[in-house]
Amino acid sequence: MGTPARALGDGLVIHEDCDHLLFVGFSGSGKSTVVRNLGRMFRRRTVDLDRVVERRLHGTLPGVWIEYGEQAFRAEEHKALLGLKQEKSLLVACGGGTVATRENRELLRELGHVVFLDGTFEDSLAQMRSTHRRPDLGDRAHAARLYEERRPLYMSVADYTVSITGKTFEQVACDCGALLWEEGLL
Repeated sequence: MGTPARALGDGLVIHEDCDHLLFVGFSGSGKSTVVRNLGRMFRRRTVDLDRVVERRLHGTLPGVWIEYGEQAFRAEEHKALLGLKQEKSLLVACGGGTVATRENRELLRELGHVVFLDGTFEDSLAQMRSTHRRPDLGDRAHAARLYEERRPLYMSVADYTVSITGKTFEQVACDCGALLWEEGLL
């Protein structure tokens, strides 16, 4: 049977009985790229939480981190998540640390279906073009500790898990698209 849907004037599709699809994973797992690819493939609106926080705080992620600190960044990130309650049928790229608080984990589950882009720490590092936009990672040892702390949190909120190991972002987007299509979510 299929999910009832309607097309908006700009050709985007809104699924009447479908919640948001939220993508979580460690920095470099490809959340933003996969969400953009899926948005184009399935004509769905997309949101990148890191970019929302940057706009709200009028700066780049590293600048916001330095000027306001992690606590302010996380508070604004939580507000951005709360704002998604007013929207429908979005593909959402969450920041790597979005799962750090219990409140955000609960909110993710409430907002829709969560897809965990899973890979090794090395997979994520290999995909990062640069770590300068990822101020929370620090040096390699600190980043590895963060990965170990966060991976169980990603798993705890995930409705679906898609492996990124040995794949391009386009392949991961296709894997996600096929899975979510079969589930009736796209």
